[in-house]
Amino acid sequence: MLQQTQVATVIPYYLRFLAAFPDVRTLAGAPLDRVLEHWSGLGYYRRAHHLHAAAKAVVDLHGGAFPRDLAAIATLPGIGRSTAAAIAAFAFGARAAILDGNVKRVLARHRGIEGFSGAPNVEAEMWVVAESLLPKRNIETYTQALMDLGASVCTRAAPRCIDCPLARDCVALRDGRVAVLPSPRPKKVLPRRAVRMLVVERAGTILLEKRPAVGIWGGLWSLPEIEPGADVARHCKARFAASVIVGDELRPIEHGFTHYRLTIHPQCVTVRAWPSRAESPGLVWLTRDDALGAALPAPIRKLLRAL
Repeated sequence: MLQQTQVATVIPYYLRFLAAFPDVRTLAGAPLDRVLEHWSGLGYYRRAHHLHAAAKAVVDLHGGAFPRDLAAIATLPGIGRSTAAAIAAFAFGARAAILDGNVKRVLARHRGIEGFSGAPNVEAEMWVVAESLLPKRNIETYTQALMDLGASVCTRAAPRCIDCPLARDCVALRDGRVAVLPSPRPKKVLPRRAVRMLVVERAGTILLEKRPAVGIWGGLWSLPEIEPGADVARHCKARFAASVIVGDELRPIEHGFTHYRLTIHPQCVTVRAWPSRAESPGLVWLTRDDALGAALPAPIRKLLRAL
C-alpha cells in the first residue's frame, strides 16, 4: 500500500484491510472482487492484484509460511528488489539494502549524486552506494532510521539540515545544493484521452460493467464506455439490444494517470426496454448506494456520489 501512496492515506485502508484479511490464508482464499472492494479509492489497482496473487503464491508454493530467503521473496508478484529487501530486513534481520524514495533522496544529497534517481544509470549507482553502507549488525534499526531520516529530516521541501546526523559530511549541504538534489524527474507533456461513460438508469438502478482484468482499473466495476463521438442510442441497441432515451450530458471529470490524463464525459441514459438476454456476468444493476459499496475507480465513485 505504501508504494506510490503516503502513510497518512494508507493507515485507514491498512487497518480495514487487516480486519477483513487477518492472515495470508484468508487473503489467498478471498475472491478478487472482495479484495478490490477493500482497496477501492487507493488507486494503482495492480498493487491489489499483485497482493492477492502473492498471498496465493505464499499458500500454494510455501505452505502458507512467508519465505525468508531474499531471492524467494523477490519472486512474489508485485515485490521488487527494494520491497523484498525491506521485508527480509525487518521480518528476518537479513543484511539487505533498500532504495525507496526517501532513501534515494538521502543518498543523492549526502553523496552529491546527480541525475534523476529513476534513471537506470543513476539508480544503479545508488544501489552500489546503498549496499556499501550496510552495517554488520542491527540492520533493522539502520534501515528504519534511514527511511525515517528521509521522511522527517531530509525532506523534499524545507529539509532540517541543522538536525541531520549526516550534516557533517553531506556533499549537497557543503556545496549549497540541497535544494537542487535529487534532480527532478524530466518534464514531459502527458498525452490526453477522452471517453464517454454512460450512466444507464432503469427503475432506480444503475448499470455497472466489470472492466477487463488487465489494464487501467483492472477487475473493477465501472460505467459502460464508448468513444466520445459515438451514437449513444445506436451503441446501446447494438451492445445490449436495448431501447434507451439519451438524456443530459453531465459535467466532464478530469483524472490523471501516470502516463496520461483522462477526460470523462458522463452521459445520462434512461432505459425504455432491456431484454433479458442482455444480462451477463459482466453486468450488474445496483442502486446508487449499493453501487458505492462496490469496487469502483475513484472518479466513478465521485460521479455516483454527485448524482
